[in-house]
Amino acid sequence: MEAYGRNVGQVRSMPNLAFLHGNLSVGYCAKDDVVGVAGLRCRRCGDPFEVSKLLYPVREKDYASDPGIARQWRELRRGFKSAFMITVFGYSAPKTDVAAVAAMKEAWGTPDDRSMEQTSFITIQDEDEVREAWRPFIHSHHYEVHANFYDSWLANHPRRTGEAYLSQYIDAKFIPDNPIPKDLDFPELWQWYDQFRAAEVAKGGS
Repeated sequence: MEAYGRNVGQVRSMPNLAFLHGNLSVGYCAKDDVVGVAGLRCRRCGDPFEVSKLLYPVREKDYASDPGIARQWRELRRGFKSAFMITVFGYSAPKTDVAAVAAMKEAWGTPDDRSMEQTSFITIQDEDEVREAWRPFIHSHHYEVHANFYDSWLANHPRRTGEAYLSQYIDAKFIPDNPIPKDLDFPELWQWYDQFRAAEVAKGGS
């Protein structure tokens, strides 16, 4: 939430966030099913947001009883269902988190349903471990594992990740990388990302 706040007003649109185990900076209005910043008020009814509950790392997590947490999981499933590419940072899909993995699998579908999709992992885990843990989400060789974010497809083709992938692997139009510069502060990164803004505005994108 702090990173989100630092970037508000600096980009044309902001990403959707889902805090699957709660976040004390996030609030929820059960009356209007609206998520907001803890300490502020619901834009619809004006009532203060209730601070999100937290789900601790126990074997049996209850994702459904709290309406705020349940809404976060609906957002996750919606995102997985419509995604073409997903990037997983660090999360190992542990066997103890059965409900979480099941929710993602239900939304993603089977590997055969996702024969063209690409799954990326930013992790220090061994590739064989990653492939075994995420087998239900990987079709054949359509995945990549990197220990460093800056080596990933996402970092080398920012804001055009899906387009670059389709150009290279579907249309065989190989394109050069356009990597995110390293060691820049936020104002410098905002300026660098401005190169994408004109085309996105022209297309009505985000």
